[in-house]
Amino acid sequence: MGIVVHSVVIGLGMGASQSVCTIRPLVAAICFHQLFEGMGLGGCILQAEYGVKMKAGLVFFFSTTMPFGVALGLALTKVYRDNSPTALIVVGLLNAASAGLLHYMALVELLAADFLGPKLQGSVRLQLVCLAAVLLGAGAMSLMAKWA
Repeated sequence: MGIVVHSVVIGLGMGASQSVCTIRPLVAAICFHQLFEGMGLGGCILQAEYGVKMKAGLVFFFSTTMPFGVALGLALTKVYRDNSPTALIVVGLLNAASAGLLHYMALVELLAADFLGPKLQGSVRLQLVCLAAVLLGAGAMSLMAKWA
């Protein structure tokens, strides 16, 4: 659920943005972000013991949340001024809630489940490799954030 809310809020922010300087980094970030988020979520959906219809529904639902957020953001630009203090506070709160939900989902729901699984618990070397991969990924994302 957190990933869905996160995708809607990110789409909302992109749809509500009217500055090219804001939209360019968002498009780059969203392309990479949605790609890796979709791959991670797709792996979880494949591992789940759902039927084909349920899996297809989950994939469709994830695929439509971002465009829904963009459409909602475009619609909201007609109603509010994007430089007003209220709009800036609301966008900041939505972004903070979205980031918090995503961090919770990544660390508690996804990584913890993987790190506590029997495959990783049986091999210290594999644990270290996985930890190094997580740290490398976090470092790469931090480096990319420098230019966003």
